[in-house]
Amino acid sequence: MRPTAPNGSPEVVPVARESLRVQIMAAVAKLTEAGVGSPQFDAEELAAHLLGTTRTRLGLLPLVEPEWTERYRALVDRRAARVPLQHLTGEAYLGRTTVQVGPGVFIPRPETEVLLEWALQSIEDVPNPVVVDLCAGSGAIALGIAQARPDARVHAVERAAGALAWARRNAELHIDGGGTPIDLRGGDFNDQRLLTDLDGTADLVTANPPYVPDGTPVEPEVGEHDPAEAVFGGADGLDVIRPLISVCAALLKPGGFLAIEHDDTQGESVPALLSARRVLADVTDHPDLTGRPRFVTARRVTLPPR
Repeated sequence: MRPTAPNGSPEVVPVARESLRVQIMAAVAKLTEAGVGSPQFDAEELAAHLLGTTRTRLGLLPLVEPEWTERYRALVDRRAARVPLQHLTGEAYLGRTTVQVGPGVFIPRPETEVLLEWALQSIEDVPNPVVVDLCAGSGAIALGIAQARPDARVHAVERAAGALAWARRNAELHIDGGGTPIDLRGGDFNDQRLLTDLDGTADLVTANPPYVPDGTPVEPEVGEHDPAEAVFGGADGLDVIRPLISVCAALLKPGGFLAIEHDDTQGESVPALLSARRVLADVTDHPDLTGRPRFVTARRVTLPPR
């Protein structure tokens, strides 16, 4: 018999709330078993996403409703199936910049943050710098530079239609009172018509091209969800980087800098390609946050007349 209140109406029985900490612990165990590389972080990020808060404030919300728990478990199940965390939350981060991501665009990785920091340092003393970001993907590098340097004129180039749509969306989301923070161009950087107006004008050129050698084993998050054309770069991973170097050199003004991300197996091969160009000097390879070779930098010089 259903209990009744003193006034004769059916009594509303409160539903017991559940411990958020217990739910997160269960999620960590499930993600660990599934082989997720950062189970604690991902479990907490998913919880924070559903609660509309941050990981650092989860301790302020000790109890959750059963309905929330069902949604959380469903999200954890998808992450255990190796759907990228960023696809589940809809966001990725590069430095202080947040971009939206999903199917059809490469997810920015923390390894690229070191490249972004170096890029910003290279133009810190340059007023109103001109920057070109090639293979822009979601637009994370270009927007990161534009956000840190509002005085910069940042141009971004992306060939793939899916990634270009995400980059346009992210550029629109970063509008702050004025126009779009970056000049986004759709097309292949090898198309001379696309960038002719920028030849010899750039203080900085950045690029995170596809560079993983074909056949390299990758995590399911990459192999099943990142676009293959944004990941793999031919038998040695250099099919895109080789022509990219010539384009970078043409875009740079004398004294301008370039930074190109590469595979951790290319710490010698990519710097060698840059060193072979007479117009490029100060070729230096840099490690990422894990200490692995990750990106190469160089400076454009003026060649003396023959």
